[in-house]
Amino acid sequence: MANGQANDQASGQASGRASGQASGRANGQWYPPEWPDRIRALAAGTITPVTPKRAATVMLLKDAGTGPAVHMLRRRTSMAFAGGAYAYPGGGVDPRDDDRDIGWAGPTRAWWANRLGVDEAGAQAIVCAAVRETYEEAGVLLAGPTGASVVGDTTGADWEADRAALVDRELSFAEFLDRRGLVLRSDLLGAWARWITPEFESRRYDTWFFVAALPEGQRTRNASTEADRTVWVTPAEAAAGYDKGELLMMPPTIATLRGLAACGTAAEALASAPGRDMTPVLARARLVGDEIVLSWPGHDEFTKHVPSTDTAAPSGPAPATPSDPTGGAPA
Repeated sequence: MANGQANDQASGQASGRASGQASGRANGQWYPPEWPDRIRALAAGTITPVTPKRAATVMLLKDAGTGPAVHMLRRRTSMAFAGGAYAYPGGGVDPRDDDRDIGWAGPTRAWWANRLGVDEAGAQAIVCAAVRETYEEAGVLLAGPTGASVVGDTTGADWEADRAALVDRELSFAEFLDRRGLVLRSDLLGAWARWITPEFESRRYDTWFFVAALPEGQRTRNASTEADRTVWVTPAEAAAGYDKGELLMMPPTIATLRGLAACGTAAEALASAPGRDMTPVLARARLVGDEIVLSWPGHDEFTKHVPSTDTAAPSGPAPATPSDPTGGAPA
């Protein structure tokens, strides 16, 4: 596994190309070859949109002198889905994440329900998923013995045993917190954005993006079986790598990076989060002449014109799509 403290800068050294193939495009955005056929099928009514699963992802931040750096994972280039794409720790909601017995600190569930646009049970499940997945994939735990404290080093063998049990779903997050005498620190999170997989995709996710500062005394590591490297990189550097075609990213990833680039510190990013628009971003597809036009409302840079008869794969790796905005495949 790659060391979570890797300090090579993603914009210069961490190539996102799968199998060494050149991107063949001006940036690091891709669409999969099956999209045109699926878009036509949806328009014809021969396929029915899949109900998206709830998911959460966290942009962990730490100050790096020139601004905040964000913790990113690169999915293994050998993976069939999103191989070589950079993303953040995250994944799907566990049905047990809405356990009402969970230890909780910070804004109330009602406050989070209003912020996230869901009911109170759904709000708890989404916030829990964000905290749980960050611990499972990055080894960072946003919880503490009290509502005013955070755990320190979580790298011991006993912590690892509990983390593995969470990953294997042998242990619910509520059970984990209870046995450790911890409460979830929801006040350490800031809701940043919400993206939903396009209706024509076969795997769909309704994903909430959060920001959080790396707690003092904790350190990230690559605890994900789906990632082959992790990096701390400034949003501006990561965005530059994407613009040059050196880093593969999904539209939600690069869009959130561009928003983070305007923040001078991790604290500033957290402070600005409550003012962020949480209107869901859902891609649209329409036929214009002999082209399929893909667009993401409010994000014109991702608009693509795809020949409506084009079913061939692009000239490079094609899996880095917004099918799963977290960059993984939530269970």
